Amino acid sequence: MALFYVARYPGPEAAEVGAHGRARTLLERLQSRARERQQQREPAPTEAAAPTEPASRKRRRPRRRRRVNGSEPESPEARRGKRRKADDEDAGAGVCRAESSEEAPGERSARAKAAPDGRVPEEAAGPLAPGLVLGGFGRRKAPKVQPFLPKWLAEPSCVRKNVTEDLVPIEDIPEVHPDLQKQLRAHGISSYFPVQAAVIPALLESAACGFLVGRGGYRPSDLCVSAPTGSGKTLAFVIPVVQALLSRVVCHVRALVVLPTKELAQQVSKVFNIYTDTTPLRVSLVTGQKSLAKEQESLVQKTADGYRCLADIVVATPGRLVDHIDQTPGFSLQQLRFLIIDEADRMIDSMHQSWLPRVVAAAFQSEDPADPCALLQRRQAQAVTAASICCPQMPLQKLLFSATLTQNPEKLQQLGLYQPRLFSSGLAHRGLEETDEDKESGKYAFPVGLTHHYVPCSLSSKPLVVLHLVLEMGFSRVLCFTNSRENSHRLFLLVQAFGGVDVAEFSSRYGPGQRRAILKQFEQGKIQLLISTDATARGIDVQGVELVVNYDAPQYLRTYVHRVGRTARAGKTGQAFTLLLKVQERRFLRMLAEAGAPELQRHELSSTLLQPLVPRYEEALSQLEESVKEEHRQKLA
Repeated sequence: MALFYVARYPGPEAAEVGAHGRARTLLERLQSRARERQQQREPAPTEAAAPTEPASRKRRRPRRRRRVNGSEPESPEARRGKRRKADDEDAGAGVCRAESSEEAPGERSARAKAAPDGRVPEEAAGPLAPGLVLGGFGRRKAPKVQPFLPKWLAEPSCVRKNVTEDLVPIEDIPEVHPDLQKQLRAHGISSYFPVQAAVIPALLESAACGFLVGRGGYRPSDLCVSAPTGSGKTLAFVIPVVQALLSRVVCHVRALVVLPTKELAQQVSKVFNIYTDTTPLRVSLVTGQKSLAKEQESLVQKTADGYRCLADIVVATPGRLVDHIDQTPGFSLQQLRFLIIDEADRMIDSMHQSWLPRVVAAAFQSEDPADPCALLQRRQAQAVTAASICCPQMPLQKLLFSATLTQNPEKLQQLGLYQPRLFSSGLAHRGLEETDEDKESGKYAFPVGLTHHYVPCSLSSKPLVVLHLVLEMGFSRVLCFTNSRENSHRLFLLVQAFGGVDVAEFSSRYGPGQRRAILKQFEQGKIQLLISTDATARGIDVQGVELVVNYDAPQYLRTYVHRVGRTARAGKTGQAFTLLLKVQERRFLRMLAEAGAPELQRHELSSTLLQPLVPRYEEALSQLEESVKEEHRQKLA
């Protein structure tokens, strides 16, 4: 600040020289005074008698005194001059300290003896030191932090998305058992979808040496599969699991499939039963649709010397599975070979139920030297070493399947995957710099034959838009989604009161048996409009759905992907309409655009198109009000 002060208020000599000369003169004066102060602090022996100022003079600015050597008080001009001189001395001391740290002692002494009066000649002063530049506070754009993904996530095995053009004939994968190929042809399957052609050989290769030991004696890698809805993920794990267990002799639970909903578990169990019908393998469904005692009878049988297992493949929901682990005597997972987690992203979200640690703990039995099979006991090693893999033991392989598999390593870490391998039809190298082609491919993959629309409308006209789509556009099977059970029920009552549409409701208001009957009627074409919550949005394969209507806009992209994935399945075509309020339109479209989803087509419905439906609609509203009041009275009673 002393340099800045002196430069702003120059001395009398500043007017006689130019800018360069003023700076050099000022620097020489400051350096000279700094050297004088240095000599005064360390006086030489020959200078002891010299009439100099006392060495104990303080470095700081001296106090102002009223009188100087008994004389009259100083004038204001004299005090200002002394104050300026003291500031110059402080600045000189600072410069001296800065320069002395860079000079050798010999150089400092030579410079001090350059002139008897302490002034340094201009040629000996050397180059001027660069001055401090004040400011430099320009705004800089902060670099964008890119997430770092593990190699298996950043570089997945890419799977083609087009299920109509990228088919692979059954003959091109000879590893599949001839009996299973015969079963496939009997059900009208002559080619594999791309995800099936990629995953089936990888799973069969890991079980090439049988299910009791991994290939080469090593534990096989866990597999993660992310593919669009309706791309054949269920058959991608049913075929290799059934083939790997064909050689089993003793019945034990070798494969466990965990799913989030009862309807989806029942659907997967049905597929397993089709391909194990001509084999000795047995499949058991454990979802809570039956009593616990009935399900125990399908899992274990009590014998004279203990219990005998009755199921090779168990399809279960998490809660019911934990119940059997705790309460079913003889139910053991110690021989488990395949742990299949379908709809893995939703299952990860339900990890607070702690079902996965319970399953893994049940798969690794405690050490018991008295057990006749103690040599083959499976032990969970803390680290992979030569000693930990030298003992033969049945590997536990985890298989994850989902249309919206998370890319968050922190969430995937909860699953305890072993050297995982990812098959993905979505965006590869996610988390690195994206190209224009990557952005077009999107975060999640959608069915190729699906067309996306959105309808801007008001809250009061939403039911009219649904009725118009069903009645005027001629769709025979329409699946309509709402965000809550109350909205689903009221829309069902309103459409039922309107008339002219075969409508049904699918929600938790009905039991498992009723929901199963409703789905069957919908597939048979007896129900034209099925109003549902997100209970049917996950994995349910409903044949022949032509249109999906999002009555309530989904709040998350994953919900949208699973909802619209109920149509355009297995290479067929379908349409999806989303009803958006004016306040929702901007946020919803931005959410889909940021995720790289296909562009939605705007579908305008003028009031003239909806006007013919208004009279009957108003009558239905009055009937709805009476129905709601009647239900409320029944609840109070």
